[in-house]
Formats: sequence, structure tokens, C-alpha cells
Amino acid sequence: MSSSIQRRDIIKGGAGATLATLAQGFSARKASAAEASHVAQMAGATGAFTQDTVRQIAKRLAAAPYAGPDQTLPAAIDNLNFDQFRGIEYREDKALWYGEHLDFDVEFFPRGFLYRPRIDIYEVKDGQSAPVPYSPDLFSYADPALKVQDNLGFAGLRLRTAINTPGVMEEFCVFLGASYFRAVAKGQNYGLSARGFANGTGDAKGEEFALFRAFWLEKPALNVDTIVVHGLLDSPSVTGAFSFSIRPGDTTIFDVKSSLFPRVEMKQSGIAPLTGMFYFDSNDRNHVDDWRPAAHDSEALQIWTGAGQQLFRPLRNPLDLQFSAFADVSPHGFGLMQRRRNFHDFEDLALNYEKRPSLWVEPIGDWGEGWVDLVEIPTPNEVNDNIVSFWRPKAPLVAGKEYNFTYRMYWGADNPFPTSQARVGATRVGAVTDDKTARFFAIDFTGEPFKHLPADTHFHLIPQTTSGTIRNVVVEPNPNIKGWRTTFEFVPGNEKVAELQAVLATDDGPISEKWLYKWTP
Repeated sequence: MSSSIQRRDIIKGGAGATLATLAQGFSARKASAAEASHVAQMAGATGAFTQDTVRQIAKRLAAAPYAGPDQTLPAAIDNLNFDQFRGIEYREDKALWYGEHLDFDVEFFPRGFLYRPRIDIYEVKDGQSAPVPYSPDLFSYADPALKVQDNLGFAGLRLRTAINTPGVMEEFCVFLGASYFRAVAKGQNYGLSARGFANGTGDAKGEEFALFRAFWLEKPALNVDTIVVHGLLDSPSVTGAFSFSIRPGDTTIFDVKSSLFPRVEMKQSGIAPLTGMFYFDSNDRNHVDDWRPAAHDSEALQIWTGAGQQLFRPLRNPLDLQFSAFADVSPHGFGLMQRRRNFHDFEDLALNYEKRPSLWVEPIGDWGEGWVDLVEIPTPNEVNDNIVSFWRPKAPLVAGKEYNFTYRMYWGADNPFPTSQARVGATRVGAVTDDKTARFFAIDFTGEPFKHLPADTHFHLIPQTTSGTIRNVVVEPNPNIKGWRTTFEFVPGNEKVAELQAVLATDDGPISEKWLYKWTP
């Protein structure tokens, strides 16, 4: 475990949620008869392994009552704080496949602090699966009193490769806490996370957090640049089998195959959920007093609809929880984007938000009707992950059936697919000096159209709002970005919410992605 890890990195890296949420989702309890039954249901976890092994285990689990993994810990480590947990470090020379000259090796996380459940981890080699053995000697301890001899097992894992410097193994992916995982591309720092599944996100009744309770690591062959990780998902409502084929590089790509087996009917299921932090930016800092220009993992939700529309929705840190749903059929993709790549966009020497990845989800196959949901949760700081987005199928997931979703995830600098449309470069919102009832919006557009359109092209903005009024629209060149700046004033009146949208157009029609914005007081 890197000694430079930050408090928020520990929380995000494994959980991506507040301490209270995790405590609610994984309250410690004693082993039960149901858990003993679960051991029997895990038959097949070792021995002959095929691409259907985890799916068969998940299917069996779904037919039985839920019984979570063991969370009991010895007294010496039962109440670890952050600093104590950080002081237990995995020894590099004990990594799985260390010294075998493969493109990958694997290190493991200890149990404790937020990460109490024991997660089963297996190595798959030559078609056979066997447990990765645990020993307290795999770790070094800042406080020797925390070294206990019990067979504790692991809380999660980190994958390493020479992603930045030849011959230097570095962490590029982590699976730790609930069903959370995250990754980086070359030259990047950790930022947003993904999850295996979401259920009830944003619901006043509370969210159910599924757990990756077991992993199978396929040992890669020599000089193979892809590693395959299988995960078994479990929760009171659903089980699932996941296969992740992971290729790190300038863009780190996950090919994901998932099979879900609901125990109950689920109307608020979330497929390919993404979660991150948005504290403030130039579009939303009304209740933030901070010296930096911005602080966030992601600046916007981007969607490419099944009909070919390209949507860009800047994120906000609202005063009240906001839920937005974007209806679609067979979406081409969606993701949480971080387009700002200049240090001066953030001015943070420690957190380097400009080096955090965007994450784009490309559905493979027809996902049918549904919504791309966006949940924005108020946060008073940059510790909490307060942004969640996912695909929600229109039809509920029904108990006793199997649902398969295949998709590709791109962790990198931007959306991996080029576009001929102008793109939103920045959104800025502020006061109108002579009218306290109005808000001033400035939207910059950059991109391909400005490279080849004639200099005398007439540009105009087409804005719309569901309530209130828009006035004083101005469009002018912005040579600093080799693009155009558009501005307008928005007068909400007595309205409490307004959905704004705008596109930049020429006389021949729209040339930009569609800018969307949810205004609240």
C-alpha cells in the first residue's frame, strides 16, 4: 500500500461512499447457519475452472437466502482507525506472480477499518482454481501489535503493471469495498470509481450496496498485456457473475461481461454505475468559499443517445438532492467526463484533479429502453462521492430470471470516439450586476467545426428553458480557445427548477453537442 495515499483515496479507493453508508451496508454480525449453508453453495469455487464457473455459483446463490461473508475480526484490529489501517502495508516481494516476469502482479488489502468482510480470492492456472493463501507475514506493520496470527483473509486486491515506466510495477486498478473498483490510464491519478451494480440509488428508503465477495484471477501468459478478473456479486436482492478483461495503457480498457440473478423484483436497478465527486466549479460555487478555481473528479455527464444525439450536462453540487433521468433506447454510450486538463484549472498541487480519468461506458449489444440516471447529492466538502450515474432498464428485473449486460469501459483523458461536432469547453455562471433576479451564463464551444468553417460564418445560439425566461443572447469569437463564447441571462422568476438547453448553430443548422443544465436556486 502506497504510503502517500490520502484519506479520501482510502475511502474512495475501496468504498466510494461515506463512512455512515458503509457502516449501514456492512454492519458486523456473528456467523449463522445460513452462512454455513453458503459455504456449501460455493461448491465449484476451487478445482476445474471454466468461463461459466462463476455464473453457475451466482445462479445457485440466487436460489438461496442471502448470507453475507464473515465480518468478525480479532479484538486487536476490530476498531482500526484510518492511520492504523494505512500502517498495514502489503510487501511488494510477496505479490502474486512477483519475479515471474509477467506483465502483471497482484497485491492484496488487509481487513479492517471500513473493510471488514472476508473476500475469497482464488488464482486460476492451467484451468484449475485454488485459493490464494493468506499469511500475516504478507504485510508489514507500523504498529507490531496489529499483527495477529489468525487466518484473516483479504479485503480486496490491487493490480500492478509497468504502466508509466518500463520495468517499474505500479498500481493501476483496485477492487476494494462493496462492489467498487477504479482504475487509471498512463500518467493519471485515481479519481472516480465504478461499481458492479447499483440498487435504489437516491431513494429515500436507502440504497442497497452489493458486494464482490469473491474474485478469481487468471494467471496471464508471458508477454500478454491483458489480465482477466472474475467477480462474484452478492446482496440481499441480487447475485451476479462478472468477467473483467483489463488492458492498461494510454487508455485503460475493461471489457465487462455480467450475468445478474435477482432474488426479488428490482425496479431501481443500476447497470454500469459510475460514482465520483463534484465539489465546485465556475458554474456552481455559490455556497463554497475556496481559494481554488475548481475541485472535482468529473465536470459533466456526457451521453451519446441511440438516436445519435450528443448531450453534455455539467454537474452541480446542489443544496438538495437532485435526480435526473434521460430517457433513451439502445444508447451508444455515457460517462462522467473530466475535460479540464490544465493545472491552472484547479491549482491543487496535492490532489491534481487535472490528472483524473474520465470514464466512458460503451454498451455492447442492444440494451433496449431505459434511462441514463444522474444523482447529485449535496456535499459540504471534497471527501464524499456525491455524483452517481448509471443505466436503468425500463422493465424491472424479475426474480428467478437471468439478465446479461456486456459493455466496455474506457478510463482515460476523454471520450474515446472523435466527433465532428463542437464541444462545450466551459460553463460559467454568475450574477447579473444590475438585476439580482437574473443569472448570467457563459458557455464556451471548441472543436472541429472551427477548424474548417469559413471566417465569415454566422454563428448563433439556440437556447431553451422549461420555465423562466432567457434574454440578451450574445455570440462572439473567443480566439484564446480557437472557438466561440456564447452568453445569455436567465430570469427564473418564482420557479424552483428549470431545465435549460442550448446548441450552437450556423445558418445550416446545429453544429455542437447539446448543452443541458438543471438550474435550482
